[in-house]
Amino acid sequence: MASFSADLGRREPRLWQSIRGISWGLVLLICAAACFGIVVLYSAADGSMDPWAAKQTIRFAIALILMVGTALVDIRHWFRAAYWVYAIVLALVVAVDLRGFVGMGAQRWIDLGVIQLQPSELMNVVVVLALARYFHSLSGEDVGRIRCLILPALTVGLPAALVLKQPDLGTAVMLLMGGTVLFFIAGVRLRYFALTVAAAAAALPGVWHFLRDYQKTRIYTFLDPDSDPLGAGYHILQSKIALGSGGLFGKGFLQGSQSHLSFLPEKQTDFIFTTLAEEFGLVGGLGLLVLYSLIIVYGFAIALRSRNHFGRLLGLGIVTNFFLSVFINAAMVMGLIPVVGVPLPLISYGGTALLAVMFGFGLLINVGAHRDTRLNSRGERRPG
Repeated sequence: MASFSADLGRREPRLWQSIRGISWGLVLLICAAACFGIVVLYSAADGSMDPWAAKQTIRFAIALILMVGTALVDIRHWFRAAYWVYAIVLALVVAVDLRGFVGMGAQRWIDLGVIQLQPSELMNVVVVLALARYFHSLSGEDVGRIRCLILPALTVGLPAALVLKQPDLGTAVMLLMGGTVLFFIAGVRLRYFALTVAAAAAALPGVWHFLRDYQKTRIYTFLDPDSDPLGAGYHILQSKIALGSGGLFGKGFLQGSQSHLSFLPEKQTDFIFTTLAEEFGLVGGLGLLVLYSLIIVYGFAIALRSRNHFGRLLGLGIVTNFFLSVFINAAMVMGLIPVVGVPLPLISYGGTALLAVMFGFGLLINVGAHRDTRLNSRGERRPG
């Protein structure tokens, strides 16, 4: 009994220290963005909490608890569990290819009974977790050796290939871009990136051959959306009309004609930024981007303050993924890049996407809460 009390006495200060170390300012910014998203989903449903806003509110409450719980776990446990978490999510991605069900023309979901999960969204986060552990364990000299880069390249390439097969081009691109950025942050030599770019350019004709017809059509439409205004170019043209009609201050809450008259496709998911900009205008759109910018700057500050390499890599990788999601979605609805189906973080309707983003933020806050923890190559606390 005495030993139990002593052990409890040791644990309580550590738990309290973790709670005190949570970046509550970042939590507040995340909650503000999510609440903004719920308001837009309420408007997209013509002023009703059903079918999107109510579910999204419940999901966010659950995900918020998950985020805080993730932040309170000792960072050493996440280090040790990194490969196991990656293996579990990779197994789920494989299960989708074997037994997943089809929705909206793609086989991306698996029914776990309690929830319908899209593992590819979680893979964006766990790839960063696994790579951060791997590169933390390498010396500076090993990072420069090409044989030491084969395993991390497979860590990124294998799930990207499986996700592309579903097909989910947007998430596959996110995996490749996020992995590439983490390679760069880890200190991989620039000549390897040059060789990779050259190899990718040489492989483009072969990649084009394996693209689905609808994916090729998206690229053609991006180059000339007016070529098929009522067919393949309809989505992006309607998105541009809605963006332009919003003007400086927007048409007003619940007054968006393109979304409420059902001209705007996927107004609650991929094109929700357009729904927002039509009703709140340029000011509203820029306001959301400023909020995103504050989250990104806050995240970078947390990552760079970490005194262990694993934490820095993990934090920078999570923030980079968040930035890429925001950039790709915003550029997509503006017609700056082809439509690839990447949701807008914390705003778009979707359970797994929200869960993945909040899990990632939980890991980022964890890095901040344990920023003074020093880890050796095996993930053990070292003095100093």
